[in-house]
Amino acid sequence: MAVVSMVEALRRWARDVPDQPALTIEDETLTFRELELRSQRLAHTLLGMCVEIGDTVCLALPNSIEFVETALAVLKVGATALPVSNRLPAAERQAIIELAEPRLVVGVEPADHPGRRCVPLVPEPSLSDMALPLGVRVSPAWRATTSGGSTGRPKLIRGTLPATIDDSASPEYLLPKRKVVLVPGPLYHTAPYTGTILGLIHGNHVILQRRFDPAETLELIAAFRPTYLQLVPTMMHRIIRLPEELRAVDMSSLQVVFHMAAPCAPWLKEAWIDWLGADRVYELYGASDSPGYTIITGTEWLEHRGSVGRPQPGSVMITDHDGEPVAEGVVGEIWMRPVAGVSMRAVIVGSEPRRRDGWTSVGDIGWMDGQGYLYISDRRTDMVLSGGENIFTAEVESALDSHPGVRSCVVIGLPDADLGQRVHAIVEVGAGITEDDLRAHMEQRLARYKTPRSYELVNNPLRDDAGKVRKSVLIPAHLSEPSPGSVR
Repeated sequence: MAVVSMVEALRRWARDVPDQPALTIEDETLTFRELELRSQRLAHTLLGMCVEIGDTVCLALPNSIEFVETALAVLKVGATALPVSNRLPAAERQAIIELAEPRLVVGVEPADHPGRRCVPLVPEPSLSDMALPLGVRVSPAWRATTSGGSTGRPKLIRGTLPATIDDSASPEYLLPKRKVVLVPGPLYHTAPYTGTILGLIHGNHVILQRRFDPAETLELIAAFRPTYLQLVPTMMHRIIRLPEELRAVDMSSLQVVFHMAAPCAPWLKEAWIDWLGADRVYELYGASDSPGYTIITGTEWLEHRGSVGRPQPGSVMITDHDGEPVAEGVVGEIWMRPVAGVSMRAVIVGSEPRRRDGWTSVGDIGWMDGQGYLYISDRRTDMVLSGGENIFTAEVESALDSHPGVRSCVVIGLPDADLGQRVHAIVEVGAGITEDDLRAHMEQRLARYKTPRSYELVNNPLRDDAGKVRKSVLIPAHLSEPSPGSVR
């Protein structure tokens, strides 16, 4: 084992291959030397702003060179980067800031969050600051992410792994070394952020898209010949639906097409396997706050159709309502446990996960076959997976309930051919309240992807006297109703 800090690993590439391209977005490319120098300059500024080892720095920036430079600078001072969407409404961002208590918020105006230090971008340091030595500092938690919670409030998912890598081992998440990595997704999500930062740390040329566009993704594959591509099923769907003349690009450079974050329809998986070959299509199932994950290759999937794979590493257990393990093929609640002696990958702030005897509930329902392959029967009822985004219905309901004209509401996920699921709100409203009123209200409180795509206004109470509603009854009833883009 050869453990080195991420900071030292990046510095090594800047020394050994200084002129190799490291990061490209649109028409701008930085070499490893340029990326090292620019992130080091910003690190000096962060030190001057009193950012210390173990602090949190919130990054509310779009996909950009500035985002990556700042994230690397955060690592260089031993702090933890917390990426959030740059399009978050102020109220939602404020709730995250109150939970995370960051030392600095980058990407917003100074007056946006009174009492917090906020800057649109980290400024360049003075020449005198640059003269200060910048030694190696190791962050105790190299990344953190946020998520909506089942309580209606956000939760913070802080990694437990320090900013080090085992340089003698293969990179995590099937990433290559010294190759080309294409990341189309938003950097405020765990997988794109991880793929970008670790991709650079392992000496890869990382290609970023500002926003996903299926035709542009194929153009980048043709231009840069990546070996690794990271997608979610919605991206796969939009690419495969492009006209054949747009899809007629040379895809032979791709060795790993890694999809995750949402269920992939069998027909879509088959289409990609037919297009690229089974040995190049991989799937990951897991979450930032789960103690493990599963991986399956396309070849394995053809032999275990519908499976999301086996744990890599760790263990999976299925239990009944009483918490007792069930037999092979029996559907129950999914639990995960890390390898013995290995700590959890993350700690949760703002929510308490269900744990028992070292096992953590994933919240989904599924079963296992005789060879240990896991199958998902149903996703957790308090979460909607839309276009690869985790949307907790309680968070959406809480925002709706804050409207003075809303008497009660229920938010559910309905099938959608493009997004996988769409957010649908059933709302009991007072006189004169319109759908436009609700849309305007929600756009001020939640990120756009969390706001309902469809509304159903009713006059009857939706919950019983105890405030309960049976979503397991509501959802099947709505599946029979016609809706644009729904899947039968």
